[in-house]
Amino acid sequence: MTIDFIDIYEYTNIWYHVLLAVTLVTFVHTQTIRLQEPKLKSYIAFAGGTLLIFTLVYIGLRPVHGVFVDMTTYARGFRSYAAGREVTANRDVLFQLFTKFSATWLTIEVYFFLIACAYVIPLYVVSKKWFKDYWFYGFLLFVGSFSFWQYGTNGMRNGIAGSLFLLGISRDKRVFQVIWLIIAINIHRSMLLPVVGYAATHFYNKPKAYYGFWLACIPLSLVLPGLWEGLLGGLVSDDRASSYLGEEDMAGSVNVGFRWDFLFYSSFGVFAGWYYIFKKKLKDDFYVRLYNTYLVANGFWILVIRANFTNRFAYLSWFFMALIIAYPWAKYNFIKKQHQLFGWVMLAYVGFTYAMQFIYYAQ
Repeated sequence: MTIDFIDIYEYTNIWYHVLLAVTLVTFVHTQTIRLQEPKLKSYIAFAGGTLLIFTLVYIGLRPVHGVFVDMTTYARGFRSYAAGREVTANRDVLFQLFTKFSATWLTIEVYFFLIACAYVIPLYVVSKKWFKDYWFYGFLLFVGSFSFWQYGTNGMRNGIAGSLFLLGISRDKRVFQVIWLIIAINIHRSMLLPVVGYAATHFYNKPKAYYGFWLACIPLSLVLPGLWEGLLGGLVSDDRASSYLGEEDMAGSVNVGFRWDFLFYSSFGVFAGWYYIFKKKLKDDFYVRLYNTYLVANGFWILVIRANFTNRFAYLSWFFMALIIAYPWAKYNFIKKQHQLFGWVMLAYVGFTYAMQFIYYAQ
């Protein structure tokens, strides 16, 4: 069963229209209802549950179609395994084993629905972990992120791996953290970068040094164009990742060049962490660790910003930008009328995503 009664060329647009509508209604609630009122919690329970189910169904039951780009590639891999091919790949092994298992026992529709569950449900779990009764706010920002839809329908392995990374760092016991992070890396090897960055913060967690590194990456990338792509391309053993870092453009790749627009978007997370940590003097070891991980992953992307499919490298930091922005609002009271102001933050964050879809990329 798939959702085949919606025009496939309007399918993505409908997602963004629904997302904006939910955000506008939520914004009104933040402006008119106090944080502790029972009816706000009732709204959060209803709206959160509805958005979670809608997201799972709408992404998980979409038709297999080229409009979702890599979805057809995943479908070919599934059918190949269904025809008897054995798992021989030495990278992203867990995802290959999952596909082989699904192709042996399940239909392709169930396969894509399970992929959606592996992508979305961890975001619900970590929202409940960090936002408690107000988990819907965190979940809305996760699904309202600029990169969310693309990595739920196109770069799906990246998306699952990112969600499992967040699930891993949300666990209280170190052993479960390690298990989930290892799983994330074996779903998509690129997740090794944020995992290494996060691990490094356990040994050195000074935000000024990481912030300085991020700032330094901008002139280094501008002054030495091509150097980092060539250097890192030679160091990456994954042939596909090496091709992303290569000099020749590839069919269907994102515009190659210094992406000032992507850098502007990335700066949202950088500024948010700077404001909380340096301006508001926030003392939270986990948040500082998370922010430093963001700076490492995003700094790496800036160095290879001209690479083919540069958005795939940017995603290694973008997938947890919502948490960088929202976590302090959920954990601390640091400003007057915080609930109302957070409503404006949610509206601006999702509004930017909506504007990018219908104004910037529509040109």
